[in-house]
Amino acid sequence: MACTEPSRSEVADILRKVGSKIENYGLNTWQLRTLYALKKCRTAALGGHIDACDGCGNLSISYNSCRNRHCPKCQGNKREDWIQARSTELLPVPYFHVVFTLPDSINALAIHNPKVVYDTLFEATWETLQHFGKAKELQMGMIAVLHTWGQQLSLHPHLHCIVPGGGIDKNANWQNLRTDGKFLFPVKAMSKVFRAKYCQKLKAKAPIHYEQIRQELWQKPWVVFAKKPFGSPKSVVEYLGRYTHKIAISNQRIKSIDNENVTFDYKDYRADGFKKQMTLTHQEFIRRFALHILPKRFVKIRHYGFLSSTWKRQKLQLLREKLQVKVLEKVEKKPFLPKCPCCKTGNLHRIAVFDYRGPPAWYLGCSQNSNPCEN
Repeated sequence: MACTEPSRSEVADILRKVGSKIENYGLNTWQLRTLYALKKCRTAALGGHIDACDGCGNLSISYNSCRNRHCPKCQGNKREDWIQARSTELLPVPYFHVVFTLPDSINALAIHNPKVVYDTLFEATWETLQHFGKAKELQMGMIAVLHTWGQQLSLHPHLHCIVPGGGIDKNANWQNLRTDGKFLFPVKAMSKVFRAKYCQKLKAKAPIHYEQIRQELWQKPWVVFAKKPFGSPKSVVEYLGRYTHKIAISNQRIKSIDNENVTFDYKDYRADGFKKQMTLTHQEFIRRFALHILPKRFVKIRHYGFLSSTWKRQKLQLLREKLQVKVLEKVEKKPFLPKCPCCKTGNLHRIAVFDYRGPPAWYLGCSQNSNPCEN
């Protein structure tokens, strides 16, 4: 019997079941274009290549990926490359995880004008940290990653921020802010400043929309969540790997798809993270998924202060030298050789490529008549 991969339910399967009906779901052209790319990912529509195993000699076809940042199947390599780059920028200082969350009263505006809402979130967050840093006469730094979803695919815009626990003084020296293991700034005070700065900016950018929701925005406290410092710079890298290239839902969470509905896992944080299941119609699932397709060319990972690109080019290396950080040699990236799905031990090597018209005639002619994995 030929070896086969276990079948799994995927977002692309839902899109294929819906077919052309998706055009009646009220999505914009950019959302439709993104979803069509996801549907074609690793299918014959994008072409592919023929691989040969250096162990058992088996020939197999691999189809090309769409490389879309919203695709559940295309984030692994991007994540590893980004983490490798960040590991050369770490300092031997405490790092904190801070989450800035927008209230749900902003969701309607986020659906119709996401760029304004999300850009303002980045700006207000950074200005909030700067506000507290300037009080200590320190230049702060921050890496911020935008997430827009909740566990049930509802709209829930928030920023995951990695903040070094200190800053650079006027003499270009590093200064720690806290040494007692607590967060560097009072969270309640940060919440108030964050709300004031966001509302001020939103009023300037979208005055009509701001007036419509002004009362709701000021009615209740905004949420700023802070965790204790990470154990080590290495744990910062490992943590970033879980957050930087996440998408709204992974294929692993999708449990079943029938002709009408989709069932997927989610964590109920109101019940201590207890895992539950939710069932949605195809249309509702796609509608929720599309809420998290970011505007074209929108930058979802941003670096600020002494972690910005300007500082990294000019001053970060000097700071690392002052802190006696051991310079890591740049590791040469080795070519990725996937394992053979047949023998599980050999490496696959690309021997031919083809476009959407399909594999070459010689491959179709042999059609793997002598598959080494067949019993």
